[in-house]
This record gives sequence, structure tokens and C-alpha cells, in this order.
Amino acid sequence: MDTLIKRDLSQHHQLLSDLFPNLSTEAAWEAYKISAEQIEFFQENGYLSHIKILEEEQLDQLRKELEEVRDPKHPKHDLFYEFHSNESSDPNTVLFHSLGHWRISAGFHDVLWNPRFVVVASQLLGNKAVRFWHDQLFCKPAKHGGVVAWHQDYSYWTRTKPMQHLTCWVALDDASLENGCLNYIPGSHRWDLLDRIDLAGNMDGLTDHLTEDQKAQYDRKVAIEMPKGYGTFHHPLMVHGSYENYSDRSRRAFVLNVFADGTRSDSDEELLQGVPTIPKGEKMQGQFFPLLYDRGVEVA
Repeated sequence: MDTLIKRDLSQHHQLLSDLFPNLSTEAAWEAYKISAEQIEFFQENGYLSHIKILEEEQLDQLRKELEEVRDPKHPKHDLFYEFHSNESSDPNTVLFHSLGHWRISAGFHDVLWNPRFVVVASQLLGNKAVRFWHDQLFCKPAKHGGVVAWHQDYSYWTRTKPMQHLTCWVALDDASLENGCLNYIPGSHRWDLLDRIDLAGNMDGLTDHLTEDQKAQYDRKVAIEMPKGYGTFHHPLMVHGSYENYSDRSRRAFVLNVFADGTRSDSDEELLQGVPTIPKGEKMQGQFFPLLYDRGVEVA
């Protein structure tokens, strides 16, 4: 790795290692574009799952780095936007959750530019250029992993507009019903924006805000069981959540949140902890919101 690498990896807007292939935008498109049928499924249901994101060696490296950055004594710990060793208020139901590890770890930095991810993200955003919003880690230990309550991502992101966002959730362990895989309510991306809830609180707290018709759809939830290394993409209004992990296996995952280039700040307050404010109405860009992929432009 280059000896000139900065302590804060957010200062680098290109691959820093050889963990992922350094392809031209067009070569990446040809190699990893999804089909029209897959795009149609996303538009109809609000999600698209079982997209391969990581090869085995990439998966192994990210799991290694995850265990390193989870240590509160990590020398770059101050670079996290948020760090919750247990976001749940119950010590018997643990949910590790953090934001900002792309600034700390080379693998989690470079996965932002993974061509398997950025090409699909661009397509699902309507073939628009993709800009980074923020990352997340979610870890549920074996036997007492807590919930991530039903919610819509955009309820936490209204400080950025217009709504042209996208989430990609990637399994670092095989994800199943038993260890707390992600669940969706198909079609809920057509619902209005609902009130935000406590992520690690009451699993079904969102039902207090639903109409009778929405409650009927709520009962048709779909569990997204996937092998490790695979990802699922979803719309910012998609209602999703995950149940407890009572199995003998851990359930670790990372999340990449992006938006289409041209998204603007809708707040004069801090958007992420420790990140300089972007005045309301100004374009989201700069050190902390890099351009990841633009098919019309080679991203350096």
C-alpha cells in the first residue's frame, strides 16, 4: 500500500489496495450490469436481493477488518461518526452498530468503489451518477443478538433532498431466519414517509403509525435469506427490519448508503457527527461524500 496514505481514509477517493479490481467505468458496466427484468422487479417490489458483491478472499479480509475496528481501543476510533457496542438498552439483546468505518479500514474504504456494487447502484438509481452518503455495520452475536426494528431509511435522512437514495445491505455471514436476516414488506416503498422509530427498540413499534391497509401488507413480509458475500438493495421508503439472533451463529453485515449525484443538503446543522456542515440548499459533495461511479465520466 502507498506510504502516503492519510490517517483519515476519507481523504482518498480512489482504491487504496488491490482487494477490488480497478476497472474503467465502461468495463465495470459491461461486467456487472443487471438485467431489465431485475430492474423491473426492484421498481415493482422496492428491493432486489441475491446480488453477489464479494468474492471469498474479499469477504475474509472484510471480516478480519471488522473484528479490528470493533475494538474501542482501535487507534482510529475517533474517526467513527457513531459507535454503539450495544445500541439496544437491554444487555441480553446485543446489537453492535457503527457508522464511519470507511475512514478507518482500507477494505471497508475500498468496497465503496467495488464495481459489483456501484454499477448496480447506478442502474437502480435510474442510470444516474452515484455519490456516497454513509456506511454502517450491524452485528448480532450468536444466541443473544437483538432486533433492528421495522423502519424506512429515509425517515432518518430527510436532511438531504430530493429523495433519490439507495441502500445496499451485504451479508458477512450466511443470513437466515434463525440468525436474524433482513426482512422486507414488498411494495411498501410506495407508502408515504412514516415517523422515525428507535432502531433497536420495539420490533413492531412502526405499526402504531400504519393505516389498516398498510397493516394488511405488513403481514406479507418476506425474509431475505442469503449466503455470505451477497447483497440486497432497497428503496429509501422500503419498510424493513430484522429479528433476534437466537442461533449458534453470528450475523454480521455492512451497509452502503448512497444517493444520486445532485442531492442537496436540507439542513444547516451537522449531517454526520464531526463532518463540516453543508449549508441548506448546497450540493452534497466534498471529502465525506465522494463520487463513486458516473458512467459518463471516468472516476479517478
